[in-house]
Amino acid sequence: MIWRKVVLPAAAACFFPYAVTLGWTGRIYPDSSMWKQEMGEQAGERSGGGERISSGRWIILDRDTLSYLDGEEYLVGVVAMQMPADYELEALKAQAVIARTYIYGLMGEEKEIYESALDMDYLEKAQMEQLWGTREFMEFYQKTEQAVEETSGMVMQYEGGYIDPLFTRCTAGYTRTDPQRPYLQSVECPSDLQAEGWLQICEWTPEEFSKLVSMIPDGGPVSADQVPDTIQIGGRDGAGYVEVAQIGGTEFTGDELCYGLGLNSACFQLEDYEGKIRAVVKGIGHGYGFSQYEANEKAAEGWTWDELLTYFYQNISIVSV
Repeated sequence: MIWRKVVLPAAAACFFPYAVTLGWTGRIYPDSSMWKQEMGEQAGERSGGGERISSGRWIILDRDTLSYLDGEEYLVGVVAMQMPADYELEALKAQAVIARTYIYGLMGEEKEIYESALDMDYLEKAQMEQLWGTREFMEFYQKTEQAVEETSGMVMQYEGGYIDPLFTRCTAGYTRTDPQRPYLQSVECPSDLQAEGWLQICEWTPEEFSKLVSMIPDGGPVSADQVPDTIQIGGRDGAGYVEVAQIGGTEFTGDELCYGLGLNSACFQLEDYEGKIRAVVKGIGHGYGFSQYEANEKAAEGWTWDELLTYFYQNISIVSV
């Protein structure tokens, strides 16, 4: 699952070395038993008179020293990283279920997992404030926390097992079908065409282009005199994304060219343009699963978080664990 490839460009600028342990939560524990002790001491803190609720799932923070963090609290920083906080609340709720499904699916029956095994990014509280600005920080933080709390414990399953909840920033107009994941079927995303950055245009000289393509792992060398004449798109899927292309006698997948050329998605056209090679690219991200932009537009129209999820993930069950 490609989580790191679909983070927000604005959020990427906020990465900096890990200096304090999850400052956005304020609660870490050297072992899970200390959480239970605090539940008794902090009765009523969140539940209006009841005990502080634990999800029973734990993220083991393993950067410097080992410590524990409740899985639901960890999700706040994950959702803040994955989706713009000014999106509709129902869209943020759907994203919270997506992230929870991924994390809990990796946990399996163990109920805990090392943070390093997740291959996810999250934002600490200080990073959120830097990203959103001091004026809007508290509003956005509370909104993101609300999205997690109001979907607490909810996950997606297919035939009794956790799904692989792929998501993308915006599609080229349709999501992609994945034969290996029956719940990922192509659906229409008409609003995505209005997303900022939906259309990308890149240009290279033949020398620049051939150098980039030749650096793709497992590919063959491509010389400048072989382009653009030998560029051939061999096939596209039903959503318009390139599946295979041939350049200078070497075959590449659309995803390989996407990453090698630094394109926003694998839905692209390569063409000769005034002696240069031009790429016209549609969409942002791999195009599978949940389209964040389309989901936000539908949420603005009144769709609920569960309606959004069952639109993008077919024949799934949404259950509480």
